[in-house]
Amino acid sequence: MFALKDSWVWDFWFADDGDRYHLFYLFAPKKLQDPDDRHYHASIGHAVSDDLTNWSRVDDALVHGESGDFDELATWTGSTVRHPNGTWYMFYTGTTLVEGKNVQRIGYATSPDLCQWSKQGQVAEADPRWYELLADQGWHDEAFRDPWVFADPDGNGWHMLVTARGNYGPTDDRGVVGYCWSPDLESWEVREPLTRVGQGFGQLEVMLTVKVEGQWFLLFSCLAADSSALTKATGTPGGTWAAKAETQTGPYDIAGSKLISPPGLYVGRLVQLRETGEWKFMAFVNEEGEGHFGGRIIDPLPVSLLDGELVIG
Repeated sequence: MFALKDSWVWDFWFADDGDRYHLFYLFAPKKLQDPDDRHYHASIGHAVSDDLTNWSRVDDALVHGESGDFDELATWTGSTVRHPNGTWYMFYTGTTLVEGKNVQRIGYATSPDLCQWSKQGQVAEADPRWYELLADQGWHDEAFRDPWVFADPDGNGWHMLVTARGNYGPTDDRGVVGYCWSPDLESWEVREPLTRVGQGFGQLEVMLTVKVEGQWFLLFSCLAADSSALTKATGTPGGTWAAKAETQTGPYDIAGSKLISPPGLYVGRLVQLRETGEWKFMAFVNEEGEGHFGGRIIDPLPVSLLDGELVIG
């Protein structure tokens, strides 16, 4: 388990340098008292481990920017990749407040060693040709966050999946897989989403792609309150979902996705052990005992594939 005495911990992601696993995570001080306030006070912390279980905290990675910066309010969830030249790139969400509501944009920082990070600025934001903006008055924020970046398998640049919302359709059913493309990790084109609205979710948070025993999956998280009326009607609780995919860039079967996370856990991720190739599941404790916020990351759980579906535990 990874927990901090004086801070809540929630969304997280990994990097593997070949020797150690690096955990990047959002955290905010418990002295705020109300866990819901953590989002506007989030920074990105950093810990390292040899086994995904025993973690050592090291210097924090990133904090919010200055007034006028795209991340002046807080730094939110992202992903970390390595350029062929050896430089590490951390793509992350920067947040600001506009008329009291949250607007999210994507930026990045670079590092030679995963420890010392230099911010490089904003690279992407919601394009109104395809994505809902705050001015549309459809949602509680302008969702364009949680970048998941990976290299094109055929060498055609880099792909970025983004938590976003389409600009049409029922308000509670606009969640889409937002999409950006880059030739070099530095200049990015915002493109039309890889999925359509109307798949059952108001938003698809913290996406990632994994290939388990030859089958591609898109994992994403959505709380019950952020699901569409149709999904709510099934009585399915919120959590982390797995959608089958034909390739890493889709198509993704969002409407046919399956809930895979145990109760109370959120933002589940699959991470592969370097030595054995086994997949493990990790998530943060979102709810425990009478709905209290947990604010810590669990130890790895086993992952298996049963009849083509992911099974945790």
